Amino acid sequence: MPTGFNVRELTISQYHEALIHGKTSCRKLVETYLERIKKFDEKLNSMVVLNPNAIQQATELDQEYNQTGKLRPLHGVPLIVKDNYDTYDLQTAAGSLAMKGSIPRDDAYQVRKLREAGCVVLGKSNMAEWAFSPYQTASSIKGTTHNPYDLSRVPAGSSGGTAAAVAANLGLVGLGTDTGNSIRGPSSHCCLVGIRSTMGLTSRDGIIPLYLRNDIGGPICRTVEDAVRVLDVIAGFDPDDPVTEKSKDKIPKSYLDYLDPDGLDGKRIGVFRYYTDQETTDPEILKVFEKALQDLTENGATLIDPFTLPDFDEITKDIWCNTFKHDLNKYLATLPNPPYKTLEEIYESGLYSEYIADRLKNMAESDPDPKCGDIYHEPKNKKLRETIVTEMDKHRIDAFVYPTWSNPPRLISDMESPAGDNSQKIPPHTGLPGFTVPMGYTYDMLPAGLQLVGRLFSEPTLIEISYSYEQSTKHRVPPKGF
Repeated sequence: MPTGFNVRELTISQYHEALIHGKTSCRKLVETYLERIKKFDEKLNSMVVLNPNAIQQATELDQEYNQTGKLRPLHGVPLIVKDNYDTYDLQTAAGSLAMKGSIPRDDAYQVRKLREAGCVVLGKSNMAEWAFSPYQTASSIKGTTHNPYDLSRVPAGSSGGTAAAVAANLGLVGLGTDTGNSIRGPSSHCCLVGIRSTMGLTSRDGIIPLYLRNDIGGPICRTVEDAVRVLDVIAGFDPDDPVTEKSKDKIPKSYLDYLDPDGLDGKRIGVFRYYTDQETTDPEILKVFEKALQDLTENGATLIDPFTLPDFDEITKDIWCNTFKHDLNKYLATLPNPPYKTLEEIYESGLYSEYIADRLKNMAESDPDPKCGDIYHEPKNKKLRETIVTEMDKHRIDAFVYPTWSNPPRLISDMESPAGDNSQKIPPHTGLPGFTVPMGYTYDMLPAGLQLVGRLFSEPTLIEISYSYEQSTKHRVPPKGF
């Protein structure tokens, strides 16, 4: 790279500014990230496969810019993609040895839109096998991914490969998926911004499902602005995912218009203490959370504290629906040459990690619950969403907050101590959007995240809040040693 151009903590706007002034090129940037992956990923184990055509694709984008003088929205942006997004030119395996070498017909909708906007896919990142675990990112195809802030600890799951790589500056932006936690958890554990958008704002087409009714794909980035730049591209109607019909007439001209450093001013924010009131909540998380609340008020927000949800335990009881077998078999049928055609065949192959064996067996042997409707119409989901929105309206709040996880990242060998995952109950079962932003550090610089939840399609409001909070606190610090 030219002297003085450093990719550490690079943002999209900084990169494009450097492109315009001839301080770098798409090719040089891609080469630099590939060099960083080669140098650092042995420690992290975050990447599964690299794109052999990435340098050529970046060169073509340089040629395009030289000829037209115009930059696409994400021109030459090196992108890390979780291994459950279809990519026409790279295997899509969902962390499973049974799917090794599987090449889909085409890109997932989000990947296609990002490539059209100018992104260069650097490669596919490791994930919890079949996205089963929120607690660790371990797969039979790659092994275990480490947290860059402490290599002895987990980056959460299941999008921990994307989060670890983005946090260690092995790519400019990343894509993860979130069924119950897996954008927000890894983002929190790796000091990143993660956006789980409103159900129906972004397409799920071409993403290997866990429970399709809950699945969302979206950005994992180092800054709110970069996450919003990605959201701007992937949001919108896709005829191949009917739920996105709900996004029509609900998307602003650009989400970038809501990057307001004074966005907290006048906001009313609920403090949802259900999670912090648990006995297992770590005192260091409590301390960081209380400081976050103070920062919100000092920047113009009014807190409604506490913000409570009546009968929360009761209305969230038994709310999960197992649709994996149905959803996966339907996905496998879309492949031109699937290694296995059904979940039963995958289980019988024996090609899976020991830690998911029992769950995979149960899912292969049981029929999906026929009563699992989509989250917009299923009575349990509808009741939870209506309860939340009613309480928000009653207190006139714009959003409510709580720690993304109530405990620091666990040691890789520890699956017994309190996990602290707070992401499973609300956004996944209501369709409401959930953002996480860095809110500080606990023991020895272990990151913690602040989760914000808003109404359906209230992304503009959540962007205002999260950007203002980020800009006033500047918690993001890159991990040492990378």
